[in-house]
Amino acid sequence: MTMSKILLVTGVSSGFGLALAKEALAAGCHVVGTVRSQQAKTDFEALHPQRASARILDVTDFGSINGIIDEIEGSIGPIDVLVNNAGYGHEGVMEESTLEEMRQQFDVNVFGAVAMIKAVLPAMRKRRRGHILNITSMGGFVTMPGISFYCGSKFALEGISETLGKEVQPFGIHVTAVAPGSFRTDWAGRSMVRTPRSIADYDSLFDPVRKAREEKSGRQLGDPQKAAQAMLAVIDSASPPAHLLLGSDALGLVRDKLAALSAEMDKWEALTRSTVG
Repeated sequence: MTMSKILLVTGVSSGFGLALAKEALAAGCHVVGTVRSQQAKTDFEALHPQRASARILDVTDFGSINGIIDEIEGSIGPIDVLVNNAGYGHEGVMEESTLEEMRQQFDVNVFGAVAMIKAVLPAMRKRRRGHILNITSMGGFVTMPGISFYCGSKFALEGISETLGKEVQPFGIHVTAVAPGSFRTDWAGRSMVRTPRSIADYDSLFDPVRKAREEKSGRQLGDPQKAAQAMLAVIDSASPPAHLLLGSDALGLVRDKLAALSAEMDKWEALTRSTVG
């Protein structure tokens, strides 16, 4: 696959962001990545002296985003693709977790992504082309105990992505929510924020979940390089999907969720219909 698009990818220091940047560079794209430090900027730009550029940006620094987007478009060129990859996972039983932890989770995973979208949309709309990829999660469809804030943020981004896609489709702009399953990234390792345990009633439910996640970290089935190649295929598509699951685990779990939801709807259909008229 060969392409010459300009991609703006948030959070390119590791995980999906770095994997996608490497694959896009190999395909001939110019990749502008956001990083959090000067050292990370230097490391990223070393990937390709001509086509790898980095900007230091925290996506929750909302006041800086528009200026950086303007500078990128002025110095490098029009942004063809925005990939909202920056994010992290919060793990904690909801009753034990603080509202501040929830606020921070949504600031990064939802508000940061929306702020980036709002900054690139005016120029994309004017050009009547563009593609926005929001990296969500299978946790935007299915849930498990102990990651309510994370799942909530990803459910939110899924809904925003789908709605936005309908709003900007008349302008030739595509929006794809990419929902990975379990991949060999740092999501469950150093990137995860964990709330300390404090309520014994939840021990039997949640402690095995936390232990299993820690033990599985780094040994997940999903290959980030293959995920990056799948994302490039979507970027290269003339009619990309609104939603893309990545990984056989995500596919199986989401299909199970939809089947269970359908069965529950059938079970309660009479009560549902009883409210009409």
